[in-house]
Amino acid sequence: MKNVYDQTFEDFEFSGIWKETLGAPEVTGLWIVYGNEKQGKTTLSLQLADYLSQFKEVLYVSAEEGVRKSFVQACKRAGIQHSNKKLKPIRYLDFEALDERLSKKKCPKIVFIDNVSAYADELNKAKFLAFRQKHHNKLIIFLSHEDRKEPDGAIGRFIKKLSDIYIRVVGNAGIVGGRCPGGTIPINEEKAVLYHGTEILNDENN
Repeated sequence: MKNVYDQTFEDFEFSGIWKETLGAPEVTGLWIVYGNEKQGKTTLSLQLADYLSQFKEVLYVSAEEGVRKSFVQACKRAGIQHSNKKLKPIRYLDFEALDERLSKKKCPKIVFIDNVSAYADELNKAKFLAFRQKHHNKLIIFLSHEDRKEPDGAIGRFIKKLSDIYIRVVGNAGIVGGRCPGGTIPINEEKAVLYHGTEILNDENN
């Protein structure tokens, strides 16, 4: 066991609500953020991407929405500053091109893929496992639509099973689970209170 115990790991040093809910996760791994439309999924993911860009460069693959007006507006709602040079949004790439992009030495070590549905016809379990193994030195965060309170589609549910951290977005709040402390992240506090009630504020303050 000596070779196992002698390993060293690099962790994120989060603060505030991110530390309370996510703890100090490794800088590599697999996460997933999922939820129905109009619940705050993109806003939370962009807020998270913006926060993570304080630690390392972040590649945000806006595969479904592209980098159009609606995406720009979403970035503004998330509070991302014009001066943020470490967050790099790009449009859809087919899966082979995405794999090639991630394989480049200068590719950011944190990658958001928004979302699973855009690659549903290109991905199966074996292909995903090979992709995950190839890019084990990165933190890859998938976004997914929701179906009956779980990520949409077989590949979305498979990704959740393998994820270190998962965040279900409902009623403008992110419900955090997985290998972390867990808890609730309000996205828009006023809207979240309307949906969940004032107990969501107690969760945040505890």
